[in-house]
Amino acid sequence: MAETPVPADRKFGNLAMIWRFTARYKAQMAGAAFALLVSAGATLAIPNAFRLIIDRGFGSAGGDIGRWFQYLLLVVIVMAIATAFRFYFVSWLGERVVADLRIAVQENLLRLAPRFFEENRPSEIASRLTADTTIIEGVVGSTISVALRNAVMGLGGVIYLFALAPKLAAMLIAGIPLVVLPIILLGRKVRALSRASQDRIADVGAMVDEVLGAMKIVQGFGQERREAGRFRTAAETVFATARRRIALRAVMTAIVIAIIFGAITLIMWQGALDVQAGRLSGGTIAAFVLTGGLVAGAFGALTEVYGELLRGSGAAGRLNELLSEVPEIRAPTCPAALPVPAAGGLAFDRVVFRYPTRPEVSALQDFSLDVRPGETLAVVGPSGAGKTTLFQLAQRFYDPAEGRVLLDGVDLRDADPAAVRARIAVVPQETIIFAASARDNLRYGRWEASDADLWNAAAAANAADFLRALPDGLDTYLGEGGARLSGGQRQRIAIARALLRNAPLLLLDEATSALDAESERLVQAALERLMTNRTTVVIAHRLATVRSADRIIVMDHGRIVEEGTHDSLNAEQGLYARLARLQFEGVGA
Repeated sequence: MAETPVPADRKFGNLAMIWRFTARYKAQMAGAAFALLVSAGATLAIPNAFRLIIDRGFGSAGGDIGRWFQYLLLVVIVMAIATAFRFYFVSWLGERVVADLRIAVQENLLRLAPRFFEENRPSEIASRLTADTTIIEGVVGSTISVALRNAVMGLGGVIYLFALAPKLAAMLIAGIPLVVLPIILLGRKVRALSRASQDRIADVGAMVDEVLGAMKIVQGFGQERREAGRFRTAAETVFATARRRIALRAVMTAIVIAIIFGAITLIMWQGALDVQAGRLSGGTIAAFVLTGGLVAGAFGALTEVYGELLRGSGAAGRLNELLSEVPEIRAPTCPAALPVPAAGGLAFDRVVFRYPTRPEVSALQDFSLDVRPGETLAVVGPSGAGKTTLFQLAQRFYDPAEGRVLLDGVDLRDADPAAVRARIAVVPQETIIFAASARDNLRYGRWEASDADLWNAAAAANAADFLRALPDGLDTYLGEGGARLSGGQRQRIAIARALLRNAPLLLLDEATSALDAESERLVQAALERLMTNRTTVVIAHRLATVRSADRIIVMDHGRIVEEGTHDSLNAEQGLYARLARLQFEGVGA
C-alpha cells in the first residue's frame, strides 16, 4: 500500500469511490437535491424581497409595506424548512455511506491472506477504518452539500446580478480568475499535506495500539519515559504536518477573501455613483449589495470546501487501496470437490516454500510427507526448522512456490479454501480469545452449536467446571485477549472450540510447556480426547505427546532429517536424541 503520487488532473479521482457508495441511495439524494435547490432559491429571494420593500414599500406613496414583509417572512420560513430537510438527508447519507464503506472494507480485509497483514500494520489499517471514514462522513454529510449549495447560490446569484445591473455584474465576473488562480496553485500543496497528515495520524494510532498491548513489558522493563518520549515525538510530527496544512489553507483563504471582498467594495463604490446619477434605484443597489455578499460568501465558502474535498480525496484514496486489494489466496472459478466422507489425509509433495516477507530464507525445501488418515504424527525440530510452516500451508494461508499440498488427495489450489478449512481444526500455541462472552468464544468452532453442545465440548475439554464458576456462566465477558482467564483455562477453551469443530484433521501446536503441573494435566487429558478418531499433526514439545504418536518426523532447515518412533529415533543418536536430551532431560523413559 505504498503511496503513489497522484497527477494533478486526477486529484479528485478518488472521490469517484465515494460516489459509487452514495449513488445507491437515489431517493435520499433526490430529497437532498430538492431541498438544497429550494433553500438556495429562498436564500437568493431575500435580496429581492428587500428590493421590493425599499422600492414599492418605502419608495411609493401609499405602498402596502406589510405585504412585502409578509413575502419576506414566507421566504424565511421556506428557507428554514428546506434547510432542515437538506440537513437531514445529507447527514443521513453521510452516516449511511460511511457504514457501508466500513462494512465493504472489512469484508474485503477478511478475504485477504496473512501475507497482507504481515506487510501492513493492522493498527494502521484500523486507523483508515476510523479516522479516514470520519473524514469521508464529513465530505458526504456536509462538504459536498455545502459545495453544491454554494455553487447553486453563486451561479443563481450571478444571474440575478446581471438582471439587476449588468455593468456592475460584469465587473464582478472579471475578478473571478483572480480568485481561481490561488485556489489551483495552493490546492495541490494542501492535498499533499492532507495525505501526509492522515499518514502521521495513522502512525500515532499504530504506536498507541502497540504500546498499550505490551504495557506489562513496557512497565516491567521501566521504559515508560522512553515510550512517552517516542509518542511525544510522533504527536509533534502530526502537529507540525497539520500546522503546515492549516497555514497553507489560511493563506489561501486570506488571499481569496481579500480579492473577493476587495472587488465587491470597488464595485459597490461604482454602484453608489450610479445611484447618485439616477441610473439605479435604491432598492436595486440594496438587492445588488445583498446578492453580491451572498455570491462572495458562496465563492469564499467554496475555497474552504475545496480544501476539505482535497482532504476527503486523500482519505478516499487510502480506503480505496484496501477496497481494491485482491486476495492472493482465493477459490478457483470451478473448485474441485473434496471427497465425501472426509478422511483427513494430508500430503506434501516436493514442496518448496519461502515466506514473502523473508524470501532469503527457505522455510521448506523439496519437502515430501504423507500423513495417513487417522494417524497421529508428531513433528519435532529446532526453532526455524519449518514446523509451523506445515500448518500455514495445510490451511492454505500460503501457496507453495513449487510442489503440491493435498487434502484427501485434492490439491489445495484446486479446492475452495473455505471447504479446506472446514475440514481442519486448529489448537494454536498462542491461544486467541476474543473480547466477547465465553459462549461466543466457544461457538467460534461451530457458530450454530446449541448450549448443550457447548457444555458437552467444555466437559470433554475439562473446561466445564471453571465456566460454571464464572459470574454469568457462558455469558461472562472474558476481557481483552481472555484477560479474566488463566493460561490453562484459555487453552481448554481453545480445545473445546476445536472439539465443536469436529473436523477430520487436527493441527495441534501443543501448548502445555508454559503451564503449571495441574493445568498441564487437565489440558493434556483434553487433548487426548480431542485427538481420538481423527488425523492429528502435532508440533510436539512434550515427551508424552511424542511417545503416544504413531510416527515422529524430525525437521531441520525445511527438510525431514529423521523419521521413526521415539525409541527408534533415540537409538539412532541423531538430532532427535540430542533434542530429547535437551528438552526432556529428567523425564523418565
